[in-house]
Amino acid sequence: MGPITMYTAKWCPDCYRVKSFLKERGVAFAEVNIEEDEEGEAIVIRANHGKRKLPTLRIGDRYVACSPFNAQQLADELNIPLNK
Repeated sequence: MGPITMYTAKWCPDCYRVKSFLKERGVAFAEVNIEEDEEGEAIVIRANHGKRKLPTLRIGDRYVACSPFNAQQLADELNIPLNK
């Protein structure tokens, strides 16, 4: 799967959902708050064709926007079980 970086913001409810989903399944990730990291914000905008979609996950060399949060889609992207 490769390392996971999650680009987030404090005001983002889907960010909280994705973090919980990953933590409950023991999936390690690094978090970048785009409100505090200008380069992180630029990465999100580039990865989403000019849109500020949060959360955006970098999985290895690819980017996946998780808004709106869809547990099945995220489990499929990460090749992990949907249920704990």
